[in-house]
Amino acid sequence: MQTLYLRNDHSIRGLLLLLFVFLLITVVKASSHREAPLIANDPLADNTDVYAFRSPDNPNTITIIANYIPTELPYGGPNYYSFGENIRYEIHVDNDAAKAGDEIVYRFTFNRVNEDPTTFFNIRLGMENIKNTYTLERSIDGGQTFQTVITDGPVPPAYIGPRSIESMVGLNTTYEALISSAIVSSSSGETVYCGPADDPFFVDLGGVFDLGNLPRQNGPSRDGIARYNVHTIAIQVPISTLLKEGAPSTPLSILDPDYVIGVWASASRKSTRTLSTTGESPVDDGEWVQVSRLGMPLTNEAVIPIGKKDFWNSLTPYEEISETTLDQYFYNPELALYMDDDLFGGAVPAMAPLRIQRNSLQSFDFGYGQDGLYSLKGSSAVSGTALDDAVFGTLLLPGPGMARSVDLWPIFHTGVPNVVPYQLATGKAGNPLAAGKPFINNFLPNGGDMLRLNMAVPVTDRNDPSFSPLGIVNAAVLGLTDPDYATPDLEFIPNMDGFPNGRRLEDDVTRIELQAVSGIALAAIGLWYDDYQAGDENPVTDDLVGVLSYTTGVESNDKPFKSSFPYVATPWSGTEVE
Repeated sequence: MQTLYLRNDHSIRGLLLLLFVFLLITVVKASSHREAPLIANDPLADNTDVYAFRSPDNPNTITIIANYIPTELPYGGPNYYSFGENIRYEIHVDNDAAKAGDEIVYRFTFNRVNEDPTTFFNIRLGMENIKNTYTLERSIDGGQTFQTVITDGPVPPAYIGPRSIESMVGLNTTYEALISSAIVSSSSGETVYCGPADDPFFVDLGGVFDLGNLPRQNGPSRDGIARYNVHTIAIQVPISTLLKEGAPSTPLSILDPDYVIGVWASASRKSTRTLSTTGESPVDDGEWVQVSRLGMPLTNEAVIPIGKKDFWNSLTPYEEISETTLDQYFYNPELALYMDDDLFGGAVPAMAPLRIQRNSLQSFDFGYGQDGLYSLKGSSAVSGTALDDAVFGTLLLPGPGMARSVDLWPIFHTGVPNVVPYQLATGKAGNPLAAGKPFINNFLPNGGDMLRLNMAVPVTDRNDPSFSPLGIVNAAVLGLTDPDYATPDLEFIPNMDGFPNGRRLEDDVTRIELQAVSGIALAAIGLWYDDYQAGDENPVTDDLVGVLSYTTGVESNDKPFKSSFPYVATPWSGTEVE
């Protein structure tokens, strides 16, 4: 919690204001796309999205993108958005499951100056107000010590319009030139861009928050983030830098567990802010307090209930993994209530194609509050599998009534191991607990919510006809149905490098996560939908087709992404019209 003081010893009004602000903040407490009450009042420190993917044009590197400041209006002057001072923006990397906490931390801090405080314009005659620069520090010992690797890093100004950027009375350049000049190399080998960008997220916010009207049943869907900007921190890092200590320089396979990393981002502020009654800048002091964090998309927004959102934002993933009070929202997510006709499914017609397995293989119920696979706990059927208590069973089958402990909880909390039953149904001969086609290994169980990426998985070319924004869901379909990939042998399947094995800019994460809540991961490993009769040859039933063909109504970004770093699209100009 951040405490605010007023500098005026003789002001009774000031003391009353202090009391009011203190009470307000105590009630509201502190987290992404305005997903938690307190952070919605602090947009400069608000994480919106995190991406981590193997760079398509430079596959020996990983690109990590952390975006901040939601729903920036391109024409939101005269005080345009910028990275905030007195905020620590950090990107965290975990690469070793044997150690608790981060191994690598990138810390960005920003400075702002007004080059010409005599004008109300943001840019005039070659000078820039609210001009940002940054310092980048890197820690390779888990945050104990930091080395400065970039100083005075350039940040492009807001893309105000052609007169401000291109004309002689402005900066006399182009915005693409500003972006190019802001791409810098650090002394430790990373390539970095910090600056405005088109918001790469796409979703019908209006529909989804209108009680799940996604896709809209009463009119066309609309990308609620279209034509908005964010502020991007993008960093391209050699894979060799991100590898755990002792990992081989070349992966043993495309599922090498030594190549798994976890990525998350955060923003922190100092605990005390002192305001002035004389127009001076506020003074920040005290300990650094994490006020926002993000790993997996939509976790705090659509999984954690409103009463716990600020609490979730205050935790690190390493604290979250042991904070079991939040697990219930993954074992039985609220969205599952609206994908079940026995509960409230009929009240949300937009999600009618998304129906959870209530009688998979005529044996297993994954409905809200049901037991899932818990009836197998301790049985010989799970011996030697990931569900065995001697393996990961204590995590994956913790108790009755925790229906989604075997799929949604590990997807968000540990990643998925290349261990039975977490292999594709190809080769299982109808038994989901048998060995199948190796498919994914991004298992990193020492932290909670992070993006987990296996850096050994090859890149899917963005121009490949098989490239799909459905990521792992599409890879599973190919691995189950396409003769080129539907063999028990290990080989690369297109889009194995997609969400939730990392996250590419193009990935349709809203659709993938809704399909996941609807049980698509369970179906992929052989726990088919209820209209499949155990023993039938063809598991591609109407229910499965309905889940796979479901659409939210918004399936791509409003601008094409770039083919080279920093990949995000150029921000919208304040003067652009539709």
